[in-house]
Amino acid sequence: MLKKIEIQNYAIIDRLEIFFPDGLTIITGETGAGKSILLGALGLIMGKRADTKVLFDQDKKCYVEGTFDISEYQLQDYFTEESLDYNDELIIRREIAPVVKVAFVNDSPVTLDILHILTDALIDIHQQFDILDIQKPVFQLQMIDALAGNKILVDSYLRQFKTYR
Repeated sequence: MLKKIEIQNYAIIDRLEIFFPDGLTIITGETGAGKSILLGALGLIMGKRADTKVLFDQDKKCYVEGTFDISEYQLQDYFTEESLDYNDELIIRREIAPVVKVAFVNDSPVTLDILHILTDALIDIHQQFDILDIQKPVFQLQMIDALAGNKILVDSYLRQFKTYR
């Protein structure tokens, strides 16, 4: 669950820090209120490509940092596979400077692919006219398993399958 996002030197934002409450968060507002800018910054920590055109001040680096509570997501195995330090509080940071762009998970440098895979499990963004995950077979199976209370069974299967592979 996203707990906080901190943005510096991005688009029209000099510095911004937003704390999110537990549960569902909906971002709404009038046209021009900055929703797209906030979603663009969130997209950076989700592994989207960055362009130096997003720099508010071209002489300073931009960073976007998201703090997540991942204690309920069972991501320890993924962190182990990617040789990352696991902590229930996850910090993902992207830095964009005129010359270099880097990404970090808990202060370890990572690829954008790792960010994308990791945040795909943490963040769902639904915008007007989006097709919802409910149409994806993988999501449908996850929902059925969740409703059936199959977490222990699924975890056991995944461990056995990993050992088999």
